[in-house]
Amino acid sequence: MWPVLLHVLHRAGRRGARRALGDRDPLRGPFFGTAAQVPVTATDWHGPFDPARHALDLPLFAPGDIRPIWEVNRLGGLPALAARGDWAAAERLLRDWAARNPPFRGPAWACGQECALRALTLAISLDAPPGAAMRALLDAHARRIEATRFYALAQDNNHAVSEAAGLLACGLLLGDAKRERRGAAALVRTTQRLVTPCGAFAQPSARYHRLLLDTLAVTVRLWRRHRGAEADRALRARAAAATAWLARIMDPVTGRLPRLGPEDPSCFADLAGTGPDDARASLARAQAVFGALPLATDVWVSAGWRGWQAGRLRAILRTGVPQRFRPAHADLLHLDLWVGATNLLRDGGSGSYNPPNDAAWQGVDLAAARAHNLVTFDDAEPMPRVTRFLFARWPRVHLIPDGAETRDARGMTHARAVTLGAHQARIEDRIAGPFRHATLRWRLAPGAWRLLGDTVESDGARIAIGADAPVRLRLTDGFESPAYGSLARVPVLEAVVAAPATRFTTCIDIAA
Repeated sequence: MWPVLLHVLHRAGRRGARRALGDRDPLRGPFFGTAAQVPVTATDWHGPFDPARHALDLPLFAPGDIRPIWEVNRLGGLPALAARGDWAAAERLLRDWAARNPPFRGPAWACGQECALRALTLAISLDAPPGAAMRALLDAHARRIEATRFYALAQDNNHAVSEAAGLLACGLLLGDAKRERRGAAALVRTTQRLVTPCGAFAQPSARYHRLLLDTLAVTVRLWRRHRGAEADRALRARAAAATAWLARIMDPVTGRLPRLGPEDPSCFADLAGTGPDDARASLARAQAVFGALPLATDVWVSAGWRGWQAGRLRAILRTGVPQRFRPAHADLLHLDLWVGATNLLRDGGSGSYNPPNDAAWQGVDLAAARAHNLVTFDDAEPMPRVTRFLFARWPRVHLIPDGAETRDARGMTHARAVTLGAHQARIEDRIAGPFRHATLRWRLAPGAWRLLGDTVESDGARIAIGADAPVRLRLTDGFESPAYGSLARVPVLEAVVAAPATRFTTCIDIAA
């Protein structure tokens, strides 16, 4: 009910927010104290979105996918220019952006979180107190964050953390005690609400968890610089736990993260330039800022997740227990299995939050249950979709020995238990309910898979599926998103049984 109330408050306050963000002329430098010439660059700051329209009136989905445009407008290259002292290039970049993105007009100002992340980028790019032009720019960002604060809180995800952090940064740099207090209080409150004591994040996503840590680490460093080493004491334990959680699921050799839940290529303040597929620098920075907690190396349980490790095998189960926050994908009981750096059983990813209306994307829904390693009943989804990012009638979930169980609104029950050894994974899926047939899907790593009776094999792996009723196997194609906005085909193993079957058993053997 709390997020619903906040959303109502946001809707009721839109007219006031619109008035608070009145027309302003473009801001002009110098921002970094240099009078560099500023030719218009070839940067596409706006894409198909109207740069002249007020940000709160801008349609965010009809023209196309706004996510890549927001990424460009985060000015991610600015800190690297500042770090190597190329202030002329930094000035050219920021002055061009400011001239073509006047406050509160166009896509760059359409989202409070994007303004917050950009404000943090400006903060870590400064090597001296901000001058008049930079102060005006930071003040505009603070005003935009403040205008829609109820919307950020209603999301119960990284919006609330990022916007609190951005407001705190603006308050610190502007010497604005009121904004600093409000930003600090909101950051502590939202971190304690959205990050559990065990380190799990309300947003069940590996890459959004990384964004959480990036945001907290950058903000806390700035906070400590201005207010001393004890400034962040109230959130330090949760941040350290969140750091340990990411370390637990990241491949230590490559830095790869599993594609768990909704994700995009966010890698905020990527000063090492490692990009979205290598989280090692983000983890190292978070560990340097918050310290590290002892890690369980064999079996672990956290809010929403369960994990196992044996030899080269690692397994991660999406339990959803306890179910305090909304699921963004129909992925409850999805299982990821890794063999070293190879993601053998895998999630489909996110694709695009607003995919193009063309043949390649028709019928592709990577948030659906069939895009995960799950059992579906009668080819139906377990939850009806209400909006682009919201499901209704959430299944009931609870833990069982070695796994978890769900029961959806139609009375379909799925209980999954996992046993992991050094060279074998065994997954038992028990099913019940008024179904006609049930389908188990395993989304496989690309490779030369061969269907041989009741097994499939590839170089180094063999998967056998049995059931307590006749089972029909087929090897087919599905889709995954290896990077935001892209699609690739992926082999999918499907096992189908008819009622009254009660279980599947999957044995995966890995070459020594």
